[in-house]
Amino acid sequence: MHVKFWGVRGSIPAPGPETSRYGGNTSCVEVSIEDEVLVFDSGTGIRKLGLDLIKRGKKPIAVSIFISHTHWDHIQGFPFFTPVFMPGNAFQLYGGKTFSASLEECLDGQMQHPNFPVMLRQLPSTLRFHNLQEGESLTIDLNPEISNDPIHVTFERLFHPNGVFSYRVDYKGKSIVYATDNEPGGPEFDRRLVKIAQGADVLIFDAQYTPEEYPSKKGWGHSTWLDGVKVAKRAGVKQLVLFHHDPERSDDELDSIEAQARAQFAGTVAAYEGMELNL
Repeated sequence: MHVKFWGVRGSIPAPGPETSRYGGNTSCVEVSIEDEVLVFDSGTGIRKLGLDLIKRGKKPIAVSIFISHTHWDHIQGFPFFTPVFMPGNAFQLYGGKTFSASLEECLDGQMQHPNFPVMLRQLPSTLRFHNLQEGESLTIDLNPEISNDPIHVTFERLFHPNGVFSYRVDYKGKSIVYATDNEPGGPEFDRRLVKIAQGADVLIFDAQYTPEEYPSKKGWGHSTWLDGVKVAKRAGVKQLVLFHHDPERSDDELDSIEAQARAQFAGTVAAYEGMELNL
């Protein structure tokens, strides 16, 4: 199980010299398991992932894309994901039914004229949309010549304006949890977060705000690095990855946040573009 971060920023891309080390692209994380590629969110980071998939030379390209929610920073890179413009490639797209519109309608909407020159229905690749419901689980079977062990993906709805889904990937006793854009404080949602993160090897966690900033941002649907530390401890997580960095957050500020979090939970790292984890 291999994880690579292609976009780690929240809200809006933030390129520039002050963010060059951690990166300015919005949310996109790749999880590769044997020959299967799972992608979590299609923020602007998915553009470079697409180019990299082409360079790998595997044809056709077949990828499962899991969208946490359809706020723009999590889907805005999709129209620039080059593999969807190539005939023969196939994509499974998953999203929750908590949205006011379906995942397909949201992706289609941002590619309507005059916003974009190519409409979703004009793409030559195969796109299959799956609307998920909380409490469901998904099994992905691998090529039996490679492995007889399936990949298990489970989902939990967390707290964010218009709804958001967290995802957990389990394979051969290893687990990764993608839990971005969640605000703590509601007992039921906090219970769900601890449940899906229980015993995970890696927890990718929304840490957009500092504890000092949070009171003025309450209700905006995001967490702090301290919330991440608390969840990691309660759930028995091995590694906490701080994610969805505020667009105003400089590299030096993120260094400081990482150090503060690591002082309270040693297995903490702040995600940066290009960071890779192997399980």
